[in-house]
Amino acid sequence: MRQRVFSGARPTGRQHIGNYIGAIQNYVKLQEKYDCVYCIVDIHALTTLESTSELQQNIFEMTLDWLAAGIDPKKSIVFVQSHVPEVMELFTLLGMLTPLGWLLRVPTFKEKARMQPQNVNYGLVGYPVLMAADIMLYKSDAVPVGEDQLPHLEMTREIVRRFNFIFGDTFPEPQAKLTNYPLVRGLDGGQKMGKSYNNHIELAATPEETLERVKTAMTDPARQRRNDPGHPEVCNVFSLHHFFNEESTKEIDAQCRVAGIGCVDCKKLLAEGINNALHDFRERRAALEKDPEHIYAILDDGARRAGVIAKQTLAGVKLKMGLTRHA
Repeated sequence: MRQRVFSGARPTGRQHIGNYIGAIQNYVKLQEKYDCVYCIVDIHALTTLESTSELQQNIFEMTLDWLAAGIDPKKSIVFVQSHVPEVMELFTLLGMLTPLGWLLRVPTFKEKARMQPQNVNYGLVGYPVLMAADIMLYKSDAVPVGEDQLPHLEMTREIVRRFNFIFGDTFPEPQAKLTNYPLVRGLDGGQKMGKSYNNHIELAATPEETLERVKTAMTDPARQRRNDPGHPEVCNVFSLHHFFNEESTKEIDAQCRVAGIGCVDCKKLLAEGINNALHDFRERRAALEKDPEHIYAILDDGARRAGVIAKQTLAGVKLKMGLTRHA
């Protein structure tokens, strides 16, 4: 049997090139060697949302991007977190054996609490327990993470060890599937690419929109005029060439250093590279978007398949915890 991989992502709507480079392309590759469970974690999103008016549309848009990028519902289970309600029951049960001190020490909780002091809710504190429930419900063997996410996964591993110690061997201890999540800086050249900073380029943007977005990108801060030599090693636009114009990177580097090309030319080349790389993706996405019922059918089928695993896991948990007489 192949090992099972679980990964979840909050529904943020249309995905951008940072999402693709950092995570989505890896999701696609993992399908060849693992049984993959990919979840759109809408309940997690509620811990920071002030309004849910766009939640359903965000789920739809995110699903489109995942499918167009190559996540195959015939190979993987693709579903929405809340459509398998067993996760909330397991979340509650795991909360009974997770010390509050563990949760209050989580760095991301402290960060989120600082960001939204007016809404430090129970779900925000219990976020790691819900994440553990996501992973444990499907008895996941591995979770793809970058090194910066290892502390989050370690919390799940601690909860697994505590459950197995108290109630007997039940869950595998999920291993980190370390992946190279390259930091993709946003168009501002400073922050990580993200919607909250409005420094992103959507995967589904038109070629014209892509060019206009790239035109706003910060380049070499030391280069003031067209005939000034450039410094590619500090240029954010040049860093993106590595992902979309890999074969031309050396030539662009050399031309930039002798002012053979200017920043405007460099940006045009980047926009062309992005548009060429995403051409097939955008065609597939446009075709999928024409049939919303097909998208919802995929999510419904994914929830059904995930539910089969979830019900079996939860029945075993309740039996181990003395909540039922029979499995």
